[in-house]
Amino acid sequence: MNLARFPRRRYTPGFTPLEPLPRLSATIGGAELWIKRDDLLGLAGGGNKTRKLEFLVAEALAQGADTLITVGAPQSNHCRLTLAAAAKEGLACRLVIEERVPGSFNPDALGNNLLFDLMGAASVRMVKAGSDLAAEMAGEAAAVKAAGGKPYVIVGGGSSPLGALGYAACAQEIMDQSFEAGVAFDRIVVASGSAGTHAGLIAGLVALNAGVPVTGINVRRPRAEQEANVLKLAQATADLLGTPQPVAEDIVALADWVGPGYSLPTREMVEAVRLLAAKEGILLDPVYSGKAMAGLIGLTRQGVFDGERVLFLHTGGSPSLSAFADVLRDPAFNG
Repeated sequence: MNLARFPRRRYTPGFTPLEPLPRLSATIGGAELWIKRDDLLGLAGGGNKTRKLEFLVAEALAQGADTLITVGAPQSNHCRLTLAAAAKEGLACRLVIEERVPGSFNPDALGNNLLFDLMGAASVRMVKAGSDLAAEMAGEAAAVKAAGGKPYVIVGGGSSPLGALGYAACAQEIMDQSFEAGVAFDRIVVASGSAGTHAGLIAGLVALNAGVPVTGINVRRPRAEQEANVLKLAQATADLLGTPQPVAEDIVALADWVGPGYSLPTREMVEAVRLLAAKEGILLDPVYSGKAMAGLIGLTRQGVFDGERVLFLHTGGSPSLSAFADVLRDPAFNG
């Protein structure tokens, strides 16, 4: 797997930490839990989208783009980090926000919505759930072109084969760190949303013949639909890399912790967020990493990981926490 063939901007110096979670492991029991701190990646507030943007922004710059355009849900970590990359590179950025849950978009909200304002988004436009997002971004691109600019459109979550290379690179990083530390992992657990992180990780691990299974915790879609999405993107990423194809048996994206829907709170998510904060001083977000950790905790309690050394890939998202303060403090979701 030769990633050096692909242009890349570097937004993070060195590797993100790989850390044991001894107090959480003792509290839950059954497995030895570790964490990969991709919440500490570079750009404003960190998170998994930074790895994808290293490859995507490199292509945008090579094409002479002056404006990045992308889409995300309210409180989108991807939109925050795309905007941060644009600011760092001296580019404009236009955001299309899909209101996946009716009434959930508040332009005056804290969390990532505040950061959209602070980092100077050229445009933040809300569209209703189910809108044709490709067409909406094409409209933004047309407006940029009409004003004499040169746009570069990034799909939701940066989850294209080029963006997924960021997590093929992460797979290599994990295996290098594992070797240097003398710590072999039996399994990796990760949030599975727009599929780029999950698919890139699978493509990289298969290319490296790592033999480490990945359990995805779905945050939005039914299991069969998400697994099909991940497999399709993992195979397209492998095609781009010129490496062996992942197969259906490589893909697991459990949907048991989605709850009532995308971004909607669950008791298990609130417990996971509060537990990691109190036991390890690590902040999760309510939409992605919180639900993924709820899945890890639930599976560990069920005995699924008994005797295993399990690595949780922390995809970040903590800048959105303040926007969910009422839920995280609500007695209905605690205790």
